[in-house]
Amino acid sequence: MRILLVEDDEGIAKVVTAALASQHYQVDLATDGDEGIELAEIFKYDLILLDWMLPKLTGIDLCKQLRNARDRTPIILLTAQDTSTNKVEALDAGADDYLVKPLDIPELLARIRAVLRRSSTPLLPVLEWGLLQLDPSNCQVSYDQELLHLTPKEYGLLELFLRNPHRIFSQSFLLDNLWSFEEPPTENAVRAHIKSLRRKLKEAGVKNDLIETVYGLGYRLRQPPEEGSGQTKTEKNKGKKVAKKTPSNLKQSKSKSDSSVSPVPKAQSEEPKQSGLSAIWEQQKSKYIKRLNVLERAVTDWRDGNLTGKLRQEALGEAHTLAGSLGSFGFD
Repeated sequence: MRILLVEDDEGIAKVVTAALASQHYQVDLATDGDEGIELAEIFKYDLILLDWMLPKLTGIDLCKQLRNARDRTPIILLTAQDTSTNKVEALDAGADDYLVKPLDIPELLARIRAVLRRSSTPLLPVLEWGLLQLDPSNCQVSYDQELLHLTPKEYGLLELFLRNPHRIFSQSFLLDNLWSFEEPPTENAVRAHIKSLRRKLKEAGVKNDLIETVYGLGYRLRQPPEEGSGQTKTEKNKGKKVAKKTPSNLKQSKSKSDSSVSPVPKAQSEEPKQSGLSAIWEQQKSKYIKRLNVLERAVTDWRDGNLTGKLRQEALGEAHTLAGSLGSFGFD
């Protein structure tokens, strides 16, 4: 699924993008309202995450423009403003949900899933192809009860094929829907990722090639093998009724020399790893210090009676950004 994130705070954008990527969402980033409306008009998104305070065009105005244009893409508004009046204004502007900064990443991901379930394109239940299962609720893929480790692109390809079992996808369609506009690849990239996905499925024990190449047209999903046709990894299961598999009874894969099939923690964390969050903070720390310096300068000028309207507006904007950002990095 493809999400548009409209956020001018680079630090928050990196945190949210990392969290979304960990759940196999494809993310496009816009850093101001004008860029956000432009991307929303060009590309089809499953959901838009929209900051309230944006340069050039506010999140509220952007939301109103999309709704006035009959764009029904689900929108979650993100802001440090938490009064009832603000929430009413956001919902009346057409937002489907409202989340107050600093962001709690697990809550954000849960709200995204909830909004997608309520939208016109709800999440489907567990997708199956023979003994292969893809569970959209936790972004896990398993074969014969063993979990597979796929890259976000490989996961996206597999999900697209499983959701559309009778459709042929051209390479250009796959490029448009699984790659962001910031990382335009060549068509060789599609072939390379499909080749890698096929290899990982084969190494996991899938004997029949899941993806069929339709020469001159693209790719499509093959018909799944009949149950008991030798797809199980142990001969003793042959001819026996295969029990229904759910995420609760998935077993961890055995260690292998290749990382294509690897154990996944039972409760996969939805938050970026603390080391990753710390790395983002170290990259962005100097920028936040500059924002704090603006506030200090404004306070000093106010005490001296020299505060200008321009500095006051700049300080208000920086205060709004800091209020929504620092908490996401663990600062109270």
